Amino acid sequence: MPGAEPAEILLLRRMHPLVASTLDSRFTVHRLDGAADPEALLREVGPRIRGLCVGGGVDGALMDRLPALELIANFGVGYDAVDAKAAAQRNIVVTNTPDVLTDEVADLAIGLVLATIRRLPQADRYLREGHWPKAPFPLTASLRGRRVGILGLGRIGRAIAKRLEGFEVEIAYYGRSRQEGVAYAYHDSPVGLAKAVHVLIVVAPGGAETKNLVDAEVLQALGPEGILVNVARGSVVDEAALIAALKAGTIHGAGLDVFEQEPHVPSELMALENTVLLPHVGSASEHTRTAMAQLVVDNVLSWFEGRGPITPVAETPWSPKA
Repeated sequence: MPGAEPAEILLLRRMHPLVASTLDSRFTVHRLDGAADPEALLREVGPRIRGLCVGGGVDGALMDRLPALELIANFGVGYDAVDAKAAAQRNIVVTNTPDVLTDEVADLAIGLVLATIRRLPQADRYLREGHWPKAPFPLTASLRGRRVGILGLGRIGRAIAKRLEGFEVEIAYYGRSRQEGVAYAYHDSPVGLAKAVHVLIVVAPGGAETKNLVDAEVLQALGPEGILVNVARGSVVDEAALIAALKAGTIHGAGLDVFEQEPHVPSELMALENTVLLPHVGSASEHTRTAMAQLVVDNVLSWFEGRGPITPVAETPWSPKA
């Protein structure tokens, strides 16, 4: 409404500059990160906050301290750190940033598969350390003749599969149910999928339902020629079981972009030569992070302009009031 006071928005942590600058120009923005007394700030402004922009955890207890909260705009497609069920119970809409990062993460997944199988970082180190004049780099495994399994055939999983088709490999997948119109072989359990493939790419969402979905049994089924690649959430893989499997040769190697306790990575993983480890960079290009930031902004603007959210999550569906 003309002359109405701008809505008050809370940023829990530092956000992409596009998010911060755009919201600053349209709303009254409060920043918890960097506040001299975050607790005092929350007590003061909490009752007036209508929008929350986040890239991390939000639980019901925080929502209860923001009684006027209408919208939680999450920076990222994964929103397992946001208690969406608690938000739904409080009539709060949660949005995320799907689609705009699909291709970037899919590209990274393929790169990680190749880097792990062909040991590209190890070969790079071998050259830089001056070993090549003494002897050629040892022969590696190959993607040729391997079957690839995708654990979670959602948007990103399908984009990975599309790219894999160009490598002329057999593709299979696991999900909660068989997908109509999908030609890839379907397996009704992670163990069944692991037994059938040589490379297992994890793209399942995080959260309680998928915690340790890839456990010791799945790794045993993947076998000594198996490669595990995780571009989803660290919680989906039992990290202790993975370390044990890599040490024992239960599987051949692992390429990981995510970990259980990010940004902390177990020293045991870092010490292993049959791993390729990345600091959660799946969507971390300037192009894609800017697109993600724009979608966060678009969701906030659309909501407070009365047009509703653009990308609400499944737990908080929205439809215009009659």
